[in-house]
Amino acid sequence: MKDQFYNYIQQLQDTITTKLEEVDGKATFHQDIWDRPEGGGGRTRIIENGNVFEKGGVNISAVHGKLPDTMKNLFGVMEADFFACGLSLVLHPKNPFVPTVHANWRYFEMYDEQGNIINQWFGGGQDLTPYYLFEEDASHFHNICKAACDKHNATFYPNFKQRCDDYFWNAHRNEARGIGGLFFDYCKPAHDMTMQNWYDFVTEVGNSFLDAYVPIVEKRKAISYTQEHRNWQEIRRGRYVEFNLVHDKGTLFGLKTNGRIESILMSLPPHVQWVYNHQPEKGSDEEKLLTVLQKPKSWV
Repeated sequence: MKDQFYNYIQQLQDTITTKLEEVDGKATFHQDIWDRPEGGGGRTRIIENGNVFEKGGVNISAVHGKLPDTMKNLFGVMEADFFACGLSLVLHPKNPFVPTVHANWRYFEMYDEQGNIINQWFGGGQDLTPYYLFEEDASHFHNICKAACDKHNATFYPNFKQRCDDYFWNAHRNEARGIGGLFFDYCKPAHDMTMQNWYDFVTEVGNSFLDAYVPIVEKRKAISYTQEHRNWQEIRRGRYVEFNLVHDKGTLFGLKTNGRIESILMSLPPHVQWVYNHQPEKGSDEEKLLTVLQKPKSWV
């Protein structure tokens, strides 16, 4: 399974970066191959200062070795080896009318001293963070997510949509980071789902990503904008940074386990503002976004 999934994310990285370069029309991805001293490594691809994408990364990694102490405590084990691989992406467009997007799909195995698998699971998801709300874009993104889920189980979309709303919640601001999508974790063999079934589901979602995001980018990337629109985008990006550094489990895990800092902080936008007690005008598009972020809604 680990070889099957690692081969898949290598191909998916190629597919996604090729398409995004085509959409941008100017910038190309810079590739950085890196090794992890404790075992494994990755292939980071970064795009910057393009026509469309101000900054973005589409990264894959496959790491292995002794389970770090933080994970031993989490799983309640004394000693174990592990393998983890995944693809993680974040794209910050330049135009405030094009939403930021985040996605990742990952696989984990844990072994006993004899090398037998004692735990394994899939996780992942994809979510959208607009700065100006176009309801048809939110519906499009969620409908693509739902279609991928429905091919496997009718309960997946409502369950994983709810988990996404719960997870990407800036509790200290009492608002959502964005308009959600899917979030799933610890997907293990159970009931009628084998690991192969989970693999088929996770790859279905991964394969749907470009269909969910690219049409929105194409529709919005040429809208003209002012410095005021840009200021709002940068203020909202500040909330994105706050979530990643305060609440995001992946970021915190990476920081606590001697992860590769450039890859971990790749998700942060290049230009951000923190304005003291900023309040949008009553009845404005900016206020409309905040209203939706304070109470997640159904987009399907």
